[in-house]
Amino acid sequence: MTSRLRKHQTSSRREPTIALINIVFLMLIFFLIAGTLAAPLEGDIKLVDTAGLDGAAPPDALVLNASGQLRFRAETITPEAYIAQASDSERATLRLVPDRAVSAAILVETASALKAAGAGSILLVTEKALP
Repeated sequence: MTSRLRKHQTSSRREPTIALINIVFLMLIFFLIAGTLAAPLEGDIKLVDTAGLDGAAPPDALVLNASGQLRFRAETITPEAYIAQASDSERATLRLVPDRAVSAAILVETASALKAAGAGSILLVTEKALP
Protein backbone atom coordinates (compact mmCIF):
# COMPACT_ATOMS: atom_id res chain seq x y z
CA MET A 1 0.00 0.00 0.00
CA THR A 2 1.16 3.37 -0.86
CA SER A 3 0.46 6.20 1.38
CA ARG A 4 -0.20 9.50 -0.04
CA LEU A 5 1.17 12.43 1.70
CA ARG A 6 -1.05 15.37 1.88
CA LYS A 7 0.40 18.68 1.23
CA HIS A 8 0.02 20.82 4.28
CA GLN A 9 -1.93 23.89 3.26
CA THR A 10 -0.78 27.05 4.85
CA SER A 11 -3.00 30.00 4.56
CA SER A 12 -1.43 33.36 4.80
CA ARG A 13 -3.46 35.38 7.24
CA ARG A 14 -3.20 39.09 6.95
CA GLU A 15 -2.59 40.97 10.06
CA PRO A 16 -5.70 42.84 11.30
CA THR A 17 -3.58 45.89 12.01
CA ILE A 18 -3.35 46.68 8.29
CA ALA A 19 -7.09 47.42 8.17
CA LEU A 20 -6.79 49.55 11.29
CA ILE A 21 -3.90 51.52 9.78
CA ASN A 22 -5.95 52.13 6.62
CA ILE A 23 -8.91 53.45 8.62
CA VAL A 24 -6.72 55.73 10.73
CA PHE A 25 -5.00 57.04 7.60
CA LEU A 26 -8.35 57.81 5.92
CA MET A 27 -9.59 59.57 9.06
CA LEU A 28 -6.42 61.63 9.15
CA ILE A 29 -6.91 62.75 5.56
CA PHE A 30 -10.57 63.58 6.24
CA PHE A 31 -9.77 65.76 9.26
CA LEU A 32 -6.95 67.52 7.44
CA ILE A 33 -9.31 68.47 4.61
CA ALA A 34 -12.29 69.31 6.83
CA GLY A 35 -10.18 71.41 9.19
CA THR A 36 -9.03 73.77 6.45
CA LEU A 37 -12.48 74.82 5.23
CA ALA A 38 -12.71 77.89 7.48
CA ALA A 39 -9.95 80.45 7.34
CA PRO A 40 -8.60 81.42 10.77
CA LEU A 41 -9.21 84.89 12.16
CA GLU A 42 -6.46 87.41 11.85
CA GLY A 43 -4.29 87.63 14.93
CA ASP A 44 -4.88 91.33 15.62
CA ILE A 45 -8.71 91.19 15.58
CA LYS A 46 -10.50 91.62 18.91
CA LEU A 47 -14.12 90.47 19.03
CA VAL A 48 -16.88 92.68 20.45
CA ASP A 49 -17.67 92.14 24.12
CA THR A 50 -21.44 91.98 24.72
CA ALA A 51 -21.32 91.21 28.44
CA GLY A 52 -22.16 94.79 29.43
CA LEU A 53 -25.16 95.24 27.12
CA ASP A 54 -28.63 95.27 28.60
CA GLY A 55 -31.03 92.69 27.20
CA ALA A 56 -33.73 95.01 25.87
CA ALA A 57 -36.10 93.64 23.27
CA PRO A 58 -36.06 95.21 19.79
CA PRO A 59 -38.70 97.96 19.54
CA ASP A 60 -40.61 96.15 16.79
CA ALA A 61 -40.84 92.84 18.69
CA LEU A 62 -43.80 91.29 20.44
CA VAL A 63 -43.13 90.36 24.05
CA LEU A 64 -44.79 87.35 25.65
CA ASN A 65 -44.64 87.61 29.44
CA ALA A 66 -44.70 84.73 31.94
CA SER A 67 -48.48 84.90 32.41
CA GLY A 68 -49.08 84.58 28.66
CA GLN A 69 -49.93 88.22 27.91
CA LEU A 70 -48.80 89.48 24.53
CA ARG A 71 -47.41 93.02 24.61
CA PHE A 72 -46.27 95.38 21.85
CA ARG A 73 -44.48 98.62 22.75
CA ALA A 74 -45.51 98.25 26.43
CA GLU A 75 -49.23 97.79 25.63
CA THR A 76 -51.24 94.57 25.85
CA ILE A 77 -52.43 93.39 22.44
CA THR A 78 -54.10 90.34 20.92
CA PRO A 79 -52.52 88.43 18.02
CA GLU A 80 -55.35 89.47 15.70
CA ALA A 81 -55.04 93.17 16.63
CA TYR A 82 -51.28 93.10 16.10
CA ILE A 83 -51.56 91.50 12.65
CA ALA A 84 -54.30 93.97 11.67
CA GLN A 85 -52.13 97.00 12.44
CA ALA A 86 -48.76 95.53 11.34
CA SER A 87 -47.12 96.44 8.04
CA ASP A 88 -46.46 93.81 5.36
CA SER A 89 -42.81 93.45 6.36
CA GLU A 90 -43.74 93.06 10.05
CA ARG A 91 -46.28 90.38 9.11
CA ALA A 92 -43.79 88.54 6.90
CA THR A 93 -41.13 88.21 9.60
CA LEU A 94 -42.40 88.62 13.13
CA ARG A 95 -40.10 88.78 16.17
CA LEU A 96 -41.41 87.26 19.39
CA VAL A 97 -39.55 87.70 22.70
CA PRO A 98 -40.80 85.10 25.19
CA ASP A 99 -40.16 85.42 28.91
CA ARG A 100 -37.89 82.74 30.33
CA ALA A 101 -40.68 81.60 32.67
CA VAL A 102 -43.40 81.22 30.03
CA SER A 103 -44.51 77.63 29.53
CA ALA A 104 -43.96 75.88 26.22
CA ALA A 105 -47.70 75.29 25.86
CA ILE A 106 -48.45 79.03 26.06
CA LEU A 107 -45.62 79.81 23.63
CA VAL A 108 -46.91 77.29 21.08
CA GLU A 109 -50.49 78.51 21.55
CA THR A 110 -49.45 82.14 21.01
CA ALA A 111 -47.37 81.28 17.93
CA SER A 112 -50.30 79.29 16.50
CA ALA A 113 -52.66 82.22 17.10
CA LEU A 114 -50.24 84.57 15.33
CA LYS A 115 -49.92 82.19 12.35
CA ALA A 116 -53.72 81.82 12.18
CA ALA A 117 -54.08 85.60 12.20
CA GLY A 118 -51.79 85.90 9.17
CA ALA A 119 -48.20 86.08 10.40
CA GLY A 120 -45.51 84.75 8.09
CA SER A 121 -42.40 83.40 9.81
CA ILE A 122 -42.02 83.84 13.57
CA LEU A 123 -38.52 84.38 14.93
CA LEU A 124 -37.96 83.76 18.65
CA VAL A 125 -35.56 86.28 20.14
CA THR A 126 -33.43 84.66 22.82
CA GLU A 127 -30.34 85.38 24.83
CA LYS A 128 -27.13 83.52 24.09
CA ALA A 129 -24.79 83.03 26.98
CA LEU A 130 -21.24 83.90 26.01
CA PRO A 131 -18.28 82.43 27.90
